[in-house]
Amino acid sequence: MNSDDALRELADIIGILPSYRGFHGEQIITSVETQMALLAANGINVGNDAEILASLQQLKQQRENRWFPDEIIINSHEQTPLQFGLGGAWQLIEIDAHAEVNVEVPDIVATGEPADYITLPALLSGVYQLQVSVQDRQENVTVLVAPQQLPTIDAVTRQSKLWGMSLALYGLTSERNAGLGDFQDLCELGKSSAKLGCGFLGINPVHNMGFSDDESISPYSPSHRGFLNIAYIALDQIPGLENNPQVSALLQGLNAQYAAGDSDIQISYRLHKKRHKQALEPLYQIFKTEAGFEYQQAFSAFARQGGAHMDRFAQYETLSETQGCDWRMWTSDHLPDNTENCERKRFHIWLQWVANEQLRQAQHSTKQAGAALGLYLDLAVGPRRDGGESWCEQAVIAEGVSVGAPPDHLSPEGQKWELAAFSPRKLQAQHYSPLRRMLAQTMRHAGVVRIDHMLGLNRSFWIPDGEIAGGYIRQPFESLLAVIKIEAERHQTMVIGEDLGLVPQGFRETMKSHGFYGYSVLQYEKDEQGCFRDPTDSKTQVLSCFGTHDTPTIKGFESARDIDWWYKLGWIDQQAADRARQDRQRTIEAYIDLAKHRSSGLAESEQCDVFRDVIHGALAHSPAAMICIQLDDILGQLESQNLPGTITEHPNWRRKYKTSVRGLQTNHSLLALSAAMKQAQRALG
Repeated sequence: MNSDDALRELADIIGILPSYRGFHGEQIITSVETQMALLAANGINVGNDAEILASLQQLKQQRENRWFPDEIIINSHEQTPLQFGLGGAWQLIEIDAHAEVNVEVPDIVATGEPADYITLPALLSGVYQLQVSVQDRQENVTVLVAPQQLPTIDAVTRQSKLWGMSLALYGLTSERNAGLGDFQDLCELGKSSAKLGCGFLGINPVHNMGFSDDESISPYSPSHRGFLNIAYIALDQIPGLENNPQVSALLQGLNAQYAAGDSDIQISYRLHKKRHKQALEPLYQIFKTEAGFEYQQAFSAFARQGGAHMDRFAQYETLSETQGCDWRMWTSDHLPDNTENCERKRFHIWLQWVANEQLRQAQHSTKQAGAALGLYLDLAVGPRRDGGESWCEQAVIAEGVSVGAPPDHLSPEGQKWELAAFSPRKLQAQHYSPLRRMLAQTMRHAGVVRIDHMLGLNRSFWIPDGEIAGGYIRQPFESLLAVIKIEAERHQTMVIGEDLGLVPQGFRETMKSHGFYGYSVLQYEKDEQGCFRDPTDSKTQVLSCFGTHDTPTIKGFESARDIDWWYKLGWIDQQAADRARQDRQRTIEAYIDLAKHRSSGLAESEQCDVFRDVIHGALAHSPAAMICIQLDDILGQLESQNLPGTITEHPNWRRKYKTSVRGLQTNHSLLALSAAMKQAQRALG
């Protein structure tokens, strides 16, 4: 066999697709250079012809020498006969996602005497390792035990239809926050929106952004998805320090600075981070001496339960303070185990404890106030390649590649997101524990979670470093779905799979069968004539909305603000802009005409916004199980939260809401929306 044939076979074993269809329908062949780069990203040696042949031989030999499968997926709570055994004795152990691999001796869940075929007992959902001993050898099989379906809205809430509101947490304004919306603002808004009949309150991802990173602001480019963004910590709500005079004196001295910042219409992240960190340092010192015993114990228990993975994250944060947030530029990743470093790591763990407690309280308060699901959180596609997750989880991160997208109608040059990806084979070798930890962090404080770019669970587009084209790699789709179902059942969290874009045939049907809710965005739901589809004809097992953080708001859409930006940035010429505006106007007029033939519009008021109210009315009366209304649209915001393809040209992720959290309680548009949703039987009370 020559090296080219060996490379192709090797790529097929690892899951690298030989080709894919471009957005014009043409077939794009995955080049030799791309195959080699993606193989190397998965830890396969392909430096020369000899290594290619040796790697292929090794993988084939490993596969041929196995008597049993590497991995199986079975239903929880059911006795399961397997099609293998070979007379081997066996034992089953549960894999603790929070324990270091091969460090702790796990408890044995079940054992079996030698038999031709193994029958596993009914098991709780989880990840297990089946160890089978035959003659003088032992083989291990990963067993994913998952429920057949994810939690559903009916099972979790005893309701069939809900409405909710989504917003940018960072943009909330209040008399008490430090220039950036925080978890206490979320808590207050959660309670007030629940009283208006909201079934859930959705926010941007709250993943950790990196203690030392003063530049990154996009919530979809986090440092570590397994930990929280401490910028959202409410300084006046530190557990155990409520009404503490030292804290009151400290914050009083900072209030004037924060008040000055609150007058700005855009967030100054650098200034906020500087002031916020200056306050967190002394608050930690006060906590150590002033917080009651129960709070000290709760913090210690949190640190203990986080184990080695929490400690490693704290190590990254500590190292980043002296060497910078990009670990790839570090001269050393060794942190001396001295008193100063141990105390600094404990400070970073304390920050995570405070953030977790405040987010937990926001979820609890929102549900207690009557919101059936509470918080609706977002899970980003991946972490930054220079950040904490890619350092902490190096054992499973694909090397030398970024997650991205091939050229399409949105980006003719393709997109390289500079986000790290899990290597499928490396992740499988660790029993999916890094993924489980990351999912658990988001699900434990949410009634519903949206997984961004769900298509990436089927196949992922990786772009190698250098001048090498990208290519697709298959993911262990069914296994990843099983892991998501395991964690969702554990936390009783519903899951929305963001399924926008070019979806493979049968993908949505598969997702639906597993209990995922689809993601229906009206701006993308158009018929052959380019007009919006009627939401009243939509599917049931979906969350429907008008737009996302990346699309125009309703007012922005109506006024063609996005088209103005395209022209301003030179993406289209004047002629194309004029045509686009004309098409937009026709779309709007056609949709308003459609609404006149049905009675699903909102009741007219003195401040009636016809197009907005038509949209919201149609969503309210749609069969969708969940609909989501953006706070931006309720307040008539013109600019979108983010304009894809820009960094500094557009006020991405910086805009503040003009109406405060307290002001929203009496906002006319929000009250009218609440009444209409009750009329449409989407809310109780």
